[in-house]
Amino acid sequence: MLLDRCSQVLVGIGIVAILARTLGTDGFAAFQYAQSLVLIGASVALICGSEVVVPRLVALGDLAAQHRLLKHVFRLRLLAACCAYLLVCGFLWVSRQGDASWQPALILGIAILLREPSGVVIAWTQAHTQTRPSVLINLASLALKAGSVATLAVMGIHAVGAYAAAFVLEALMAAVLLGTFYRKYMPQQAVDYDGQLTRQLFRDGSLFWISFMLMMAARRADQLILRPHVPSEEFAAYAAAMQIVDNYTTLATILAGGIAPLYVYARDASAGIRNVLKLAAFITIVGVAGAVPLILLAPWIVHLLYGAAFAEASSLLRLATLASPLVFADVGFTILAAYLRKPRWIAIKWGLAFLATVAVDLSAIPRFGAKGAILGYAVANVLATLAGIYMWLHARRAQA
Repeated sequence: MLLDRCSQVLVGIGIVAILARTLGTDGFAAFQYAQSLVLIGASVALICGSEVVVPRLVALGDLAAQHRLLKHVFRLRLLAACCAYLLVCGFLWVSRQGDASWQPALILGIAILLREPSGVVIAWTQAHTQTRPSVLINLASLALKAGSVATLAVMGIHAVGAYAAAFVLEALMAAVLLGTFYRKYMPQQAVDYDGQLTRQLFRDGSLFWISFMLMMAARRADQLILRPHVPSEEFAAYAAAMQIVDNYTTLATILAGGIAPLYVYARDASAGIRNVLKLAAFITIVGVAGAVPLILLAPWIVHLLYGAAFAEASSLLRLATLASPLVFADVGFTILAAYLRKPRWIAIKWGLAFLATVAVDLSAIPRFGAKGAILGYAVANVLATLAGIYMWLHARRAQA
């Protein structure tokens, strides 16, 4: 899983660099806007996630019973994915976006219909502690996307839609391989629809679902608000800077995911809560240590990845990086909600972050442009971190 996450980050940086250099500022801006819209839409399809499915699968020892459960989860996610794609189309129509944004968004949106429903197979492998097959499938699909993007660039193709199709190829290959793997090891008998089970799955997964949608909206709403207020060059510079910051802050999730199982989850309540604070402090220190060279080397990094056309991104990268250690702290404190099984806490936190992002962006972006969007990013991170600290103090008092 660590190999999978690291590969996703490193290859993702390379792909974004190719897109920026090949498409130019206008094409890159259109692609990034479409991708942000699709990522928000994809969160709608993630109902009944692994948090709900995996424990149920573990409790079901019979393969036929597991197949019945997964069939219902698949139907639920497929319906949600169709709704998500329609929402993406509806937003494009209401916002009166031009053809430059319409085409890549509609193509990228196809991945929602493929990736999220087929993700039930990944939950099944997790329940059986067989992460290797899903990781290999993810890596193979990632290689196909990277190879397709590189081939298009070498051929001198500058059509944004062609690169969006390369992203869909990744989701298509993953869905086919996951489906093939599942059919090989699981029974394939027909499953009758059970409305009560569907309603139960929807109810149990709704809080995690809402939390994830709020998180994605808080992280991506800035680009949707920024796009109509600034030129393509400024929007492209902002998107390029945030791509670097987002890939850097992924390190926090990788660290937390690797440390928390033994350092937090395997301990009793008192030690676990205490160790959450230590983990959050450690991850934050790592975030600060990594932010310093990122700030100092920002012009060189931007030039190396994106070229001279994105020189404006270096100053934006420095500003965004100043707020990035707060993301590390937030990830550390989020471990507490997972440890205590408090999804409501996560929903409240991301609800506050989303409202803060929208409020600050709507007031600051018309005046300050991309720097106003970074201000919204920083304020949201501050609120999320403060919410995490408050929740830790509350858990500490309750335990005492």
